[in-house]
Formats: sequence, C-alpha cells, structure tokens
Amino acid sequence: MFSFWRRLTVIALFFASLVFAQQNPSPMADQTRAHKRVPQQKYPGLEFKIFDLLPQPVGVFIPQKRQKAKAFDLLLHFHGASYVVHHAAAKYQGALVAATIHLGAGSSVYGNAFDDSTRFQSLVAAIHDSLKQKLARSFSLQKIILSGFSAGYGAIRKIISSQQNFEAVEAILLLDGIHADYVPERRVLAEGGRLDSSDVAAFIRFARAAAQKNAGKQFLITHSEIFPGTFVSTTEATDFVLQNLGMKRQAVLRWGPLGMQQLSAARQHHFSVLGFAGNTAPDHVDHFHALDYFLNKLKKL
Repeated sequence: MFSFWRRLTVIALFFASLVFAQQNPSPMADQTRAHKRVPQQKYPGLEFKIFDLLPQPVGVFIPQKRQKAKAFDLLLHFHGASYVVHHAAAKYQGALVAATIHLGAGSSVYGNAFDDSTRFQSLVAAIHDSLKQKLARSFSLQKIILSGFSAGYGAIRKIISSQQNFEAVEAILLLDGIHADYVPERRVLAEGGRLDSSDVAAFIRFARAAAQKNAGKQFLITHSEIFPGTFVSTTEATDFVLQNLGMKRQAVLRWGPLGMQQLSAARQHHFSVLGFAGNTAPDHVDHFHALDYFLNKLKKL
C-alpha cells in the first residue's frame, strides 16, 4: 500500500500534468491494481545537463553499460522525473542516449518551448556535441525517438508540425497524453460537441506514415480511461486518430506492466494503440512508470 505521502505525491503529479482547462475531478478510487513504481534511485552512467536552450535545463544520461557504443538511439522524453527516464534507458534493448525535458504543468508550456522549429534541431545538435566532448570520441545517432507523458505531448505535436522535424523524427511514444479541445469549448461529444481536429492533425499524419509498411516511422499510443470532462480525453483523441486511418480496436483482456490491465489494441504495420483500464490518478501515472516497457515495445514495431 502507498504511504500517505506517496499517495499525495502521485496525486500531485497527476494534477500538475493537466492540460487546457481545469479537469473535473474523478470520483473514482482504485484499490485493486498494483500500481508498482520505479525505484527512485541513482542509476550508474554518464549524466550531464544542457542549459539555455529551453526554459529548464535538459538532463542527458547514458547507462554505464552502453558508454562504449559506437552508435546510439536518442530519446527526448517530455514531462516527468528523470530517474524514471534513466531506468528506462538502462532497460532499453540497445544503446540509448536519454534526455529528460521537464518544463512544468500544462501542454502549452511544452508547445511554446518549440514555437521556433529550429530549437528542436539545436537541441539535438547540442546533445550530440556535448556528448562527443564528454566521450572524447566520435559516434553516430541512429534514431530520434520522442516520448511524452501526459502534457508532454504538447512539445511533440509542435515539433512534428515542422516538415523538417517530421522527417527527422523516426519514432513517437505517447503515454496517456494526447488531448484536444472540444468545439464549442467544454461541450462533450455526448452533448453534441466535436473534437478540434487541428489539435491532433500532426499526430494523424505521423500515424498514417507509421501505418505504411516501409515508411521508416514507428508510433505507439497508450491511454487510460480517464475522462476529464472539460477537454478531450486520451481515449476520444485516440479514437479520432484511428477513425481517420480507418482502423478499429480489438477487445483484449490481459495483464500489462506494473499490474496494468489492458482492454484494447489496434495495430497497422508500425502504428499501434494500447488501451488500459483505469480512471484514477495512479492509473495515469502507471503509464509513465512503465516507460521502459513501452519504449522496448515501440522499438519492436
């Protein structure tokens, strides 16, 4: 069982990640699923920070066992504690450079940070150059992976809205974080509202590319059943993406990572959607703490 302070931390993280307008509080409480958590500890490896490019420092990490690699995949993860990202890097089935970008609450702070489309290219270059200096040798970056938990999707949406950046990014992982506005504002679908398609257009485009057999893109979306009420839920936004691609979910019932319960799945070539049970704050945070599991699942798409 969670201690009082651990429960409070989980709930605080959940509400800090809300986007757009204030969410209607969920009346649900879950005492059934395990909600296991990554240990908060220091993982052995090379660690440094990049300053000045973004509103907050960018933390960069390479697991100790991978430091002699000649080629790395590069993960840029948006929103969440760095130790979870470091754990995922240590568990990655390959050599990975992992950068953690945590800018605060709300998708707008992430999107605004990349209003200048060249900032993404500058960030990748700064990571490469700093790492080359730290390792004192040459290496190559093979694949650029963008991962976003909750509000972190705002950065990814803005990044891939640029044609040059869209071409540079090879894989995307959205962890219970793909939202949109209702039109009219706050009028839910059941009451005649509709989803603002412009909010998910970039993701539809990337999903369509990943759904092609030889497009060189990979895309994995995970989501819970949380219904914010004041903005489009991750389930509704994901459904909209699937509908635009002419894809349908398949009902499943199986255990996922950390005691999560998977309820649905959809896949077409290198685009995949995994739907999970849960309408509580711990259910939301599960997706982030399972980053290592989903990152390796993305790699195999």
